[in-house]
This record gives sequence, C-alpha cells and structure tokens, in this order.
Amino acid sequence: MTLLELFRLLKKHLRLVILLPVVCALVVGLYSVFFVRNTYTATASMYVLAQGESSSSTNLYSDLNASQMLTNDVAKLLKSDRIVDQVGSEVGVEELKGYKVDVTSETTSRVITLSVTGSDPQTAADIVNKMIKDVSDVARSVMNIRSVNPINQAQAPISPSGPNRLLYTVVAFLVGLFAAIVIVVVADMLNTRVRGPEDLEELIDVPVIGRIPTIEGGR
Repeated sequence: MTLLELFRLLKKHLRLVILLPVVCALVVGLYSVFFVRNTYTATASMYVLAQGESSSSTNLYSDLNASQMLTNDVAKLLKSDRIVDQVGSEVGVEELKGYKVDVTSETTSRVITLSVTGSDPQTAADIVNKMIKDVSDVARSVMNIRSVNPINQAQAPISPSGPNRLLYTVVAFLVGLFAAIVIVVVADMLNTRVRGPEDLEELIDVPVIGRIPTIEGGR
C-alpha cells in the first residue's frame, strides 16, 4: 500500500479516524481530572561536612574525593530502610507509602538535594525535614561525618507538581489515532471483496475492456 492509497483509505473512514482519538483523549482527560489526585513535591538541600572540616577552613576542598564518597554514602542512607521506617513512624506514614523519595547528588559537589512527592503538601515537607535531621544523626554515629547541615528548610508546596494531565491527554489522542489507522488498514486487508476494476484486474490478470452501467428503474 502506497502512502497515497493510505491517505485515500483514511479519508474514506474519516469519521473513525477523527472520532476514536477524540474519544480516547476525552476519556483519559476526564479520568485524570476526576480520579487522579494532585501530587506535591517538597525539596530541600543539605551539605555533608566530614570530620575535621570547618565551613571556613582553607582546606575545604583538599580531600574532595573522600568527601564525595561520603556524600554518596549519605545519599544511599537517605533511602535505607532504617531512615524510611524511622521517618515514617515520626510522620505517621508507614514506610512512607504513597510518597516518592528522590535523592540527587553531583559528582563534583557535597550538596545533596532531597525531594519528596506525595498527595499531601505539608506531609511531604515534614518528611524532607525529618529525613535530613535523622540522616544527620545516623551519619554521625556510623560514618566519619561531622554533620549533615540543611541548606534550606523544605516548605509545603502551594502548586501541585503533577499529574501532567495535558501530557496524558495528548498521549491518549495519539494512541487513539494510531489505533484508528491500524483498524482501518487491517479491515481493508481483510476485506476480500472486489470493489472496482483495479481489484478485478489484479485478481484475474486480464484487462477490463468494458463496463455495464447500472440503470435505476431499468431492466
């Protein structure tokens, strides 16, 4: 099937090609509005200070490699069962179910960014602040770390961070459009009826030399 033939086929079934994507987009859009809850993301950053270091020391970057390894350890510790269970009991959310924890640490910095996403903005902010406090206590007791200092306190977000309802709707429209094209093409391939002289020539390999017109009301 050539591209021109495909366009002609889609034009023939234009109602389906338009209606199915629109219906899919409306269904997904309405579902995301009425049944998918808003999510909120609270974020804060922290600075890892190793033993023997001071924030005003001239040798702050002298042992950067070792400090970065400690920073990576702290980043992993933030997602450990010990911290998750401890913070979960403090905020009243068992194992932080329903909340997504994201930890970001760059290879050239000792700054760790902690983000928590969930349905309640204030709980998300409380989780971030308590995780920073608890991870500092644990890191001081089990690692060669002086402290994990918060750079800023997480505040309860006002605007939701998700879901991206527009993206869901657009994707549903494209999926519906693709499904409509597939349905039209497959239905055309399964249709074995002779629909014109071209199909007849391909079937019997004999050229059509004449046609008998249909006369309404005649014999």
